[in-house]
Order: sequence, then C-alpha cells, then structure tokens
Amino acid sequence: MATQKTGGLAGVSAGETGISTVGKEGKGLTYRGYDIHDLAKHASFEEIAYLMLYEKLPNQKELNDYKKLLHGQRELPAALRLVLEQIPAKAHPMDVLRTGCSFLGNIEPEASAHDVNSARVVTNRLLATFPGMLTYWYHFSRDGKRINTQSDEEDIASHFLYLLHGKKADKLHHDTMNVSLILYTEHEFNASTFAARVTTGTLSDIYSAMTAGIGTLRGPLHGGANEAAMAVIEKYSTPDAAEKGLHDMFAQKQLVMGFGHRVYSISDPRSDVIKQWAKKVCDAAGDKVMYPVAERIEKIMWDEKHLFPNLDFYSALSYHFSGVPTDMFTPIFVFARTAGWAAHIIEQRNHNKLIRPSADYTGPEPRAFVAIEKR
Repeated sequence: MATQKTGGLAGVSAGETGISTVGKEGKGLTYRGYDIHDLAKHASFEEIAYLMLYEKLPNQKELNDYKKLLHGQRELPAALRLVLEQIPAKAHPMDVLRTGCSFLGNIEPEASAHDVNSARVVTNRLLATFPGMLTYWYHFSRDGKRINTQSDEEDIASHFLYLLHGKKADKLHHDTMNVSLILYTEHEFNASTFAARVTTGTLSDIYSAMTAGIGTLRGPLHGGANEAAMAVIEKYSTPDAAEKGLHDMFAQKQLVMGFGHRVYSISDPRSDVIKQWAKKVCDAAGDKVMYPVAERIEKIMWDEKHLFPNLDFYSALSYHFSGVPTDMFTPIFVFARTAGWAAHIIEQRNHNKLIRPSADYTGPEPRAFVAIEKR
C-alpha cells in the first residue's frame, strides 16, 4: 500500500478517541458527547474538568466535593516557590508554567506511569496550582511580593483573577473566564495533545507528558495565536486604519494570526460563543475602538481571504478587558487544556501503543566514506 504523504499530517488519522468530536459532520464540537454550546451556556469549568477525568458530568455532591478537593490543593510547596523566585521577570509566562510543572514532578512524583488514578491525582494538583504558579512568579518578579496562593474563591476562574488583581473579580469577568476555560479544554488530536500522547506512549510519567504539551502549546501557530492576535488588534486606532494595515500585511505576505483552522473549513464553533462574551466585556469597559477594529479585521479576512476567526481571536479581547496581561493569554489556555491533556493521557495509557510514524527519505543516495585527510 502506498504511503500517504501530507504536510503536517493534515487529514491523516493517527488513532482513535472517545473524548471529543472536532469538525465531524452532524456532530460539531462535543466533549464526551455533549455539545460545546450547551456546556458553555450551562456548565462550570470544574464540571468539564470532572467530565474529562471521570468520563461523566458530576452531580451536585460530586461537583461540591471536587471543588473542595481542588481548593485544598492550591498551596505551592516551599521548594517550588523558591524555584519560581529564580525565574526572571523577562521570562515568558509559558516558560514559567513549563518549569513549574516539571519541578513539581521532582518533588511530588507520580505514583505510577501506568495507573489511571495516579494521573488524576497529578492532574488535579496541576489544575489547582497552575494559577498560583503563574501569579506567584508574576508578583514576585515585578514587585518582590510573595503572595498567598490560597484564596476563598470557589473556582479556578475566580481564583486566578483574584490572585492576579488582588481583589474579587466582578461577575462578568468571572463568567467570561469560565466560558473561555470551557472552550479551551479539549480539541481532539491538536499539536499539544498529540505531543502529550506521543510522550505517554513511551510509558513516561504524566509530568513529562504535560510538559511536552506546554512546550508545544507555547508556539504562535498553536496556543500563542491569541497573543499574536492581540498584537494585531491593538496596533490600530480605527477600523479604517486596520483595513489599510491588513492590506499592507497582505502585500508583504504576512500571516494574520487568529484566523482559519486546520480542521474547520467554514467556521470555528467556539468563535461565536467567545465573540458574544468579548462584546459584553468590551461594552462594560466602554471600549469604542478595539472591538470595532476586531470586527473590521474579521470582515476583511473573510471577504478577501475567506478565513474565519478562530477561538483565539476574540479570546484576546475578552482577556485584555478583564485586565489580563497579553503574555498570560496562552497560560490561561494551559489552565484549561490540562484537563483535556489528562483525558488523552489516560486514554493513551488504557490502549497504549508506541507512536512511531515513518518518514519519506529525501537525502543523498548511499555514498562512500572519505578519510579526513583526503577530503
């Protein structure tokens, strides 16, 4: 049988999954069978994390117990805080999470690289501590302030915003962050998830798989697209200026981040959801510039390139007007996708086979070795 050749493995099925459907005709985007629009409208992120890890939506008691579990695991070990204090302020926040995750694996190693429950234990610890890792480093590296990474906030969305701003988030910012986390939780065999599964396939531990996912997500062609989208939006003071700027980018063959998707051909089902929330946040902030600029960019990209906004584009605005620094946009992605990565790590372990594709060789034909003195 002939080898299928495709750049970036586009259109190649690399395995089976029961976790989500992405771009499947008649199904849309679902998490374990639940439509993403229903989840974004009615659920909390903790319900989705539970769904990822335990394969069912929790009842009220299970949800309360799960939130209590996460709440009790927020404190950072002293050794981890010391490591975070060594990371310079100029470091990228994704590098902070990568280092924090890896170091936690040294002082709280996974009990077994084969056990489902041990993967859940580590995942819950990471879900609980990632917001604290990021904000502890952020405040210490800038102001020398050692914050308490515990809070009375009941969920991850409000906990993160509280640690970042030092005060309780208003309901709109909390609800927007909660929806964003749900939308970012899972997306089938995307680059970072596939990296995590490849790592898991070698029977490595979950911290290694999570670190691989974080490193992969860091790139602007994957998770970093929301930061790049913000950089484009904030360049322009009017929609007309944005239109001119985009045409200049087209002429220079520059890539406009936050548009198109490898899987979707017509639209990203998550984009309309986050766009609605971004509009609410922008209106509440009294914004008269950035949202109109973003809509003009969306129109030009569709009219002239037939490209639609993906989740990253309007997420950028929702984060910006919630007071989140731009270089923290992708780490928020990590907060959410940790649950999705864990679901795939567990699934890979349950049906493991080493992931080792072949490649088409394009190098020189066999040739004789020549001794160095004759070269």
